Amino acid sequence: MHAGTFKVSILWLGLALSVAPALPAASVTAGAPAAAFQLPAAVGDPVSLAGLKGQVVLINFWASWCGPCRQEMPILDQMYRKYKAAGFTLLGINVEPKSGEAISFLKATPVSFPILFDTQSKVSNLYEVSGMPSTVIVDRKGNVRYVHHGYKPGDESQYLDQIRSLMRE
Repeated sequence: MHAGTFKVSILWLGLALSVAPALPAASVTAGAPAAAFQLPAAVGDPVSLAGLKGQVVLINFWASWCGPCRQEMPILDQMYRKYKAAGFTLLGINVEPKSGEAISFLKATPVSFPILFDTQSKVSNLYEVSGMPSTVIVDRKGNVRYVHHGYKPGDESQYLDQIRSLMRE
């Protein structure tokens, strides 16, 4: 191969790799035990996932700068309000290093579900969060049952289908 052709091939390979979409993490999969964690809450005592065993738990990783996260928050709050008495809870985990922007957003868009702060990205790393928002649904036994990356209007129907199904188990 000619040296010039080799350089162009390497350049194209580098370009292809730089624009390739990031793949979701493989180890946070349906059926696997959910990684244990405890995080400080915006209100009240720290919350641990282990303390919620027996409930269906939707974990939503979000950031205040994320447009789809902001769009989905009121919808998540409606889901939480509707199903919390039936053994469902929702944890909103803010992933920002400083929680000030999240607190400001929540003052303008209050939610009734627990908001936790992962300022050091320990839980985000455990769940291999690669984009915002990321949603994980955990069954009553503490196993991951559903993983979803991103948000677009209508995705909440998938969440609700999963939640209703898991609550019947």
